[in-house]
Amino acid sequence: MLRIFLVRHYEPDVERSGYFNAGEACKFLTDYDAAGLVQTRFQRPAGLPEQLVKVYCSALPRAKQTARLLFGEDAELVENVDFNEFERKILRLPLFRFPIEVWLTGARLLWLLGLNDKGIETFGQARERARRCAQTLALKAEQEGVVVLVAHGFLNAFIRQALKKLGWQVVRHDGNAYLGVTELVKAVDARLPAGNT
Repeated sequence: MLRIFLVRHYEPDVERSGYFNAGEACKFLTDYDAAGLVQTRFQRPAGLPEQLVKVYCSALPRAKQTARLLFGEDAELVENVDFNEFERKILRLPLFRFPIEVWLTGARLLWLLGLNDKGIETFGQARERARRCAQTLALKAEQEGVVVLVAHGFLNAFIRQALKKLGWQVVRHDGNAYLGVTELVKAVDARLPAGNT
């Protein structure tokens, strides 16, 4: 069986408590993209391949650092900005203060509806990028047998859907929490080349 593992990064070390205005929420997004990882409570998910020569990951620090924690310094990290998370943009509402999750959820919902994508990748463009990522991973799996991508929750969800359309079967889905793992499998085409018996 060919196998693809989609892993969400571990928890970034950023402050989420309290109420944020629009400017502070924008800064939170910048900090989140640049942050290191929380150094406590890390537990390697069960069932991941133990030793890999190559690990695919996004170009964002949280994904690269997670890949190193999971697979060590000897694994080659193959970074690709196509594996970066879908972008978000905070609405400019200067008179309001909300918990950060309200800002982030609102930004994502409006983006999905096409109402908050000026200057960033649209939802349609992001979904097409996820399809390209799925095709890339499927090709790599045919070449390598087992492929691991360490990336992001929203992107991984759309890659998973695209892989299913390509005939891959989900055999494990931990959800979208930090270090959540999705495993997909596909049977190797065992047919012999023409002319062989």
